[in-house]
Amino acid sequence: MIAIDPSNQTERENYKLLIGSIIPRPIAFVTTVSTENVLNAAPFSYFTIVTADPPMIAVSVQRRQGERKDTSRNAIAKGEFVVHISDESYVNEINQTAAALPSDESEVVLAGLTPVPSVKIAVPGIVEASIRMECVLERAIPLGGTEDAPSADLLIGRVVHFHIANELYDKGHIDAQKLRPVSRLAGNSYAKLGEQFEIERPV
Repeated sequence: MIAIDPSNQTERENYKLLIGSIIPRPIAFVTTVSTENVLNAAPFSYFTIVTADPPMIAVSVQRRQGERKDTSRNAIAKGEFVVHISDESYVNEINQTAAALPSDESEVVLAGLTPVPSVKIAVPGIVEASIRMECVLERAIPLGGTEDAPSADLLIGRVVHFHIANELYDKGHIDAQKLRPVSRLAGNSYAKLGEQFEIERPV
């Protein structure tokens, strides 16, 4: 095997190894509202579950030269955000929201997506998503980089309300085939759900 010391590589070289190895990655499509009341939206594939008691999820938002992106800045300022599960039905619109717009322009408008009011928070969700989770910010943790210029903000959100399309929900379970989730690979590549299989866990 090839042995590589990450300290001998650039950030981009390490990035390519990480995104090419840790696959497939689910995509969190996140909406936030700025202090000027602009609805922001962006996709993030550094995304996972933290705990189910209470339900918490985490999204890592990378910074640009130490500066926070709109998503983390808005989430920290307002203390809330909505996470949508990305699926095949609107993946092209999600991709459009990755454009680097000025903070006073809405990616939701750019992509032609449809806002919908949330139940427990002020940040709207997106109608096109089959699953969305209203979150309050539990904690924002600056990580990486230097003390003066971290490279990322880890946003931990506590889910205060789930929205799930009727056709996906069956006795407390989500039908993955009907959800048709998409995931990120490396570069411009995405993946669909593909073949599923089961393995019994040991007792």
